[in-house]
Amino acid sequence: MAQVSPSSALCKTVQQLIENGDELPDRYIWSGPIDLNVPLASDIPVIDVAHLSSSATELLRLRSALTSWGCFQAVKHGIDASFLDEVRRLSTEFFHLPITEKQKCARQGDDYEGYGTDLVLFNNQSLDWNDRLYLQVAPDHHHKLHYWPLNPQSFRKVLHDYTAKLRQLEEQLLKAMEKSLSLAEGSFLSKFGDEQSMFARFNYYPPCSKPDQVLGLKPHADGSAMTIVLQDRDVLGLQILKDSQWYWVPTLPDALLVNAGDHLEIMSNGIYRSPVHRAVTNSERERNSLAVFCSPDPEKEIEPVEELVDEERPRMFKTVRNYVQTYFHYYQQGKRPIDAVRI
Repeated sequence: MAQVSPSSALCKTVQQLIENGDELPDRYIWSGPIDLNVPLASDIPVIDVAHLSSSATELLRLRSALTSWGCFQAVKHGIDASFLDEVRRLSTEFFHLPITEKQKCARQGDDYEGYGTDLVLFNNQSLDWNDRLYLQVAPDHHHKLHYWPLNPQSFRKVLHDYTAKLRQLEEQLLKAMEKSLSLAEGSFLSKFGDEQSMFARFNYYPPCSKPDQVLGLKPHADGSAMTIVLQDRDVLGLQILKDSQWYWVPTLPDALLVNAGDHLEIMSNGIYRSPVHRAVTNSERERNSLAVFCSPDPEKEIEPVEELVDEERPRMFKTVRNYVQTYFHYYQQGKRPIDAVRI
């Protein structure tokens, strides 16, 4: 697969293609038919975060969720429903600004951050039917504020506040995950270091005339430790793969969908699974989502927790560092980076 210069392969946003009345480029057509008639994953567990510290039953349900589906719907997470709706509103408002306004935040050169489409890294890379705004939101001193919108006016403050709330939730969930595996407190959290990172990806999926041929996001698992997703209130679009079957992920307006990422699968020595998922398109309605990827300090070495390695379950992964740096190259080739670090 020939690699290309990212800066030479910039393309129009999906919104621009639609507004210009352009023909659907072949590179958006997926290699095989996309089944939209799949079952709803109604049994993805709903976890009451407020009771994780006090309920053994809830901890068991958390463990079951992460070993079976690799994800769960988090409720009673401490973030007001009205605030979640404000985050959704600002995201929608940004993507509906004039293109000249959005381009003030446009991705530059081979930088992954900013507004636009994903980098095109390979000559025959298939393209995803979405526009995105990708921002590093932690650590604070890594902010590239020239990519952070000033319009809508409250966008920066709301994103800062949302990030602060998710940091608290992330720590709470990691402690519960440790406890669910009978690990000492800090077994996971200590791996994150002082420079743990968070990236926010605002996704906009315009209507697509060929939803059975075009994907919003190609199949992948996340390179993070944990991904916290604020789904669209109403429009289905996320599908998850379990036992070779695709399922629709339900939308619960007041819930946050929490996905285990590759880092957590590595640290748990494969007990917790990083699920493969994809986003599909819709012929009639647009869809918005916000995924926040929570990862360890890239300079920290990540490996299976020693207590989870024994004769019955030997060590399954090599020690990794800077894992996310190589993630996008694997993603755009339709490959999983975790397969390269399996023992």
